[in-house]
Amino acid sequence: MTALLSKPALSRRTHAASWSDRAVAEQFGLWPPHTRIAVLIPCHNEEASIATVVADFRRFLPDAAIYVYDNNSGDETVPEAIAAGAVVRGEPLQGKGHVVRRMFADVDADVYVLVDGDDTYDASAAPAMLKLLLERQLDMVSAARQDTERRAWRFGHRLGNQILTGIVAWVFGQGISDMLSGYRVFSRRFVKSFPALSSGFETETEFTVHALALHLPMQEIRAPYRGRGAGSHSKLNTFADGVRIVRAIVTLIQHERPLWLFSASAMVLLALGIGLGLPVVTQFLNTGLVPRLPTALLATGLVLLAFLSLTCGLILDAVARGRKEARRLAYLAIPPVECAE
Repeated sequence: MTALLSKPALSRRTHAASWSDRAVAEQFGLWPPHTRIAVLIPCHNEEASIATVVADFRRFLPDAAIYVYDNNSGDETVPEAIAAGAVVRGEPLQGKGHVVRRMFADVDADVYVLVDGDDTYDASAAPAMLKLLLERQLDMVSAARQDTERRAWRFGHRLGNQILTGIVAWVFGQGISDMLSGYRVFSRRFVKSFPALSSGFETETEFTVHALALHLPMQEIRAPYRGRGAGSHSKLNTFADGVRIVRAIVTLIQHERPLWLFSASAMVLLALGIGLGLPVVTQFLNTGLVPRLPTALLATGLVLLAFLSLTCGLILDAVARGRKEARRLAYLAIPPVECAE
């Protein structure tokens, strides 16, 4: 079998890795020569964990450039990240989606690792994720969270994730079992063609739908997930952010599957119209009278709305197809990462 990957040229890096770090890279045989790897860490008030996250990724990805994007932190996140050796930048618009949009626009690399700054994801999974993406020429590798501690994942978050993942899988197709994972590896093609329209935690949903809608090659692996350390607090609000994610899913369905959405609406309206109108029609056939005129008018209006909804779905489906073709062409305009033979 042709070898697709070679050892990294560690000696050319300004931050020399220790012998144990070199052993990790040699074990995985991770990067083709000159492949640029960027680790992107969005942060908001993560002073308790950011230094550990930067150090861990420096250990397992010694050739990577590590960027910390601060999102209006009111603590010592920035000094801690600078002291740990990361490149620190800021994004004033509050929300993870805004930070992701800024990171994807600013950072130029061949492969991108996106991870939260709360030290809940295991950096040791990154080499395997990168190797999988490069070997199989994928555009996204997502880490499905595997609990290592009982307190790692609150029940409400777990249940909400399962429900939302199920809805997306039902509408857009199977592919991801943990849609809200914040630990992913992307190709340059994915990052530079990703529209990044969301503003908050719904950006993970946008990642998944973008990949499924364009049929991009992707895969998922299991990775350890642990609870936050002392002094670190979750920024995710179960109810408020859950509502935002549901709204984002509905919006994405409207944009990506308008015929599906408006056809469902048309069927509901048509069923209501027929249900209300059938007794009126039956009575008219038997007596020649229409004593329930308001009901007859309502049934007629519902049936007309059903056909109007279907017509809107057909028109918007043609528009969505044109938008999808444009996104696909933008994606194809970006060359893939070249693997060493």
